[in-house]
Amino acid sequence: MYACSLSKNLPEGKYVLENNSLEGVEKADKSEIEGLFFQEPNTKIPLTNSSLGVTIYRVGQIFYDSAKVNDRLKAKNSELGDVKTSLNETPDDRKLLKRRDKLQTKIQDLEKMKEYGNFLMRTGNPVTILDSAQTQKTVTEIGNYLYNHGFLDSEVTYEVETKKKKAEVIYAIQEREPYLLDSIYTRSDNEGILDLIKKSQDESLIIKGESYDQSNFTKERERLEDLFKNNGYYMFTKSFIDYNLYYDTTSKKINVEQRILKPSFAENHAVYRIDSITFKVSPPSDAFIDEKQLTNYRNIDFTFYKDRFSSKILSSRILFDEGQEYKRIDIVETQKQLSNLDLFRYINISFDTVGTSLTAKILTQPNQKYQLTNQLGLSITEQLPGPFFSIVLRNRNFFRAGEILEFNTRIGYEGVASATDQGVYQSREFGTSASVIFPRFLIPFYGEGLQKFGRYNPNTRTQLGFNYTNRPEYTRSGLNGLLSYTWATRGNRQQFTLNAADINYIRTPKISPDFTQVLLDLQNQGNNLIWSFLPSFISSISGQTIINFNDYGNYNSSNKASLLKLFIESGGTTLNFVNATSNSEATDFARFQWLKFQADYRRYLPLNQKSTVAYRANIGIANPYGVSNGILPYEKYFFAGGGTSIRAWQARRLGPGSYTPPIGERGRYDYAFEQPSEMILETMLEYRRNLVGYFDMAVFVDAGNAWVIGVDNSRPGADFKFDRFYKEIAIGTGIGLRMDFNFLVVRLDLATKAVDPSMPEGERWVLDNISFNRLFGVKGQTVLNFGIGYPF
Repeated sequence: MYACSLSKNLPEGKYVLENNSLEGVEKADKSEIEGLFFQEPNTKIPLTNSSLGVTIYRVGQIFYDSAKVNDRLKAKNSELGDVKTSLNETPDDRKLLKRRDKLQTKIQDLEKMKEYGNFLMRTGNPVTILDSAQTQKTVTEIGNYLYNHGFLDSEVTYEVETKKKKAEVIYAIQEREPYLLDSIYTRSDNEGILDLIKKSQDESLIIKGESYDQSNFTKERERLEDLFKNNGYYMFTKSFIDYNLYYDTTSKKINVEQRILKPSFAENHAVYRIDSITFKVSPPSDAFIDEKQLTNYRNIDFTFYKDRFSSKILSSRILFDEGQEYKRIDIVETQKQLSNLDLFRYINISFDTVGTSLTAKILTQPNQKYQLTNQLGLSITEQLPGPFFSIVLRNRNFFRAGEILEFNTRIGYEGVASATDQGVYQSREFGTSASVIFPRFLIPFYGEGLQKFGRYNPNTRTQLGFNYTNRPEYTRSGLNGLLSYTWATRGNRQQFTLNAADINYIRTPKISPDFTQVLLDLQNQGNNLIWSFLPSFISSISGQTIINFNDYGNYNSSNKASLLKLFIESGGTTLNFVNATSNSEATDFARFQWLKFQADYRRYLPLNQKSTVAYRANIGIANPYGVSNGILPYEKYFFAGGGTSIRAWQARRLGPGSYTPPIGERGRYDYAFEQPSEMILETMLEYRRNLVGYFDMAVFVDAGNAWVIGVDNSRPGADFKFDRFYKEIAIGTGIGLRMDFNFLVVRLDLATKAVDPSMPEGERWVLDNISFNRLFGVKGQTVLNFGIGYPF
């Protein structure tokens, strides 16, 4: 342990920072103050004086030679200079351009290595040695924080306690009473601005009776700037908003005077209106300068060159009109909506002013007509990784009205859990499709709806596809036709998808003898799952909405965020209007009708800069009816267990209900078969914390199960009952290690079963199987999950 000790080879008079502590914090936010420490102690391995991060850093130092890095950096800079000189003579030389780009990338990497060390040094961190200058900076920063949060009379001191080679810094804070805002007055000669402030008073961030907070004044200036710019005040900026604060040191109160300053370029702030709008698509080169085409639609002057674009489509994405008051939010949203068309390299919107009139100029350049994208990657759906290769060919502006013709092909090999064994096998998948994406609602909204719905980024996708899957148990292929509508609200807070027609013809030409026997045995017990593998024509109508609160998915954000996903589907709906034959034992071509609903809620709560809490709740129900005769298409069933579900159970092996699956020769948890279900309930709670560098840890608890609707004689206890379902909730818990490289997250989760609903009542608590002699419990009780990305 001494070899990895933090205090190894520490010079005389130097101390390892062991801990920072705060005293006297009563009303201020302690976690925010702790985030102001300029020095943080190294995260230590429990019961030791060593740190994983420091060990990694020291290993990196062994292989790091700063002199060599400097020499290589100097040589590459010299070579780059020579390449640039050559490019001055032959600027279109592709080899030189390629070499220049490679050298620039290499120089950036070397500069990073010079400043932060090699990869291991950047992954780990050096020993934190107490630095009095950094400690004094922390005191100053805490004092500034307290002052800016209303504690104007506060004091901050510190004390250092040392023991051997370790030091603890104790920051002592005297908060004293915070200053409160007493009165707030706005001074301005502009009646229009005063009226806007009055009408939006409820949204003000400066509130009488609250503690003084400097950040609220900053946010209020930004809010007022947005308010004014969205109401015609084009030339207004937040620099015209000024505050005078009058302090009463006796009563600890502050009187606020908010001043709207006059502009230097005019007598008063004026409201601006759009006088005219021009939209110019720059020619791809000077060779097309004579192919100019001018057109006017909706009082917008369009200029096109070689590629012709639909003025109707483009105008539907321009969210401001001639004669309208200037609104910054409409300009920003117009830029987003035009970018969403994926037709242009850039969108630049500028304004010329004459008096209080604005000439809006939209300048763009066409994107490349054809785009070929290749992707080689790694996907993990169950336990083992598998490579995939995809190729996408796009033809932009296919019908000259913004359409995109897209051909997509994907080949993949993935590790999946066998449906008839607990092992993991290779699954081969192939899929190809041809799509046309229309930047509008195609049917039946094309006419009047074009302008009406343009602000919602409407798209219609028509698609024909073929999919092939080769699993150990069966080979399955399908033809697919899709008519889908998508749209979103401003800022993509709400995204909607309506699959108006999703039509599939599915065949299962090959089923292994073992799986066939399983299906026949189930049929003999009254479970006709075998119908799911007959040739079938499956059609459905479905809708999905995703509501994203505060940019969920940006895990680097310090803000709370959540996401709600709702999905509803009606399958075989058209069979309600014809006299279709129900599935039976004589069926050789299956038909299905079903209703399906699923709700998935996720929440992300940052605790501080290094740790967060995340949780998820997922509930779903799929009810077969009519000609289905109690059976769903196999892909429409729910499955519980696996790396993104209840992690203590093998993929698709949990449940249903309290049913005890047949146990194999390898122990209590050798469950051979997948367990399709018609209901699912899952909840997951996870604590995440950064350990060092790219390494994060997690502690989690998962709870849930899956059930069938109605009695399944082949699986006793599988049916959902209100009087017992809560007794059938499986619980798993565990720890995880994640490597977060920003562009990629590699995840390892070790989960163990705590409550097993397949055991008899009174024996379902199985966590006590774990002991020093059996760290992982009985065989199969603990499961290792390997995944890409966060589980939710």
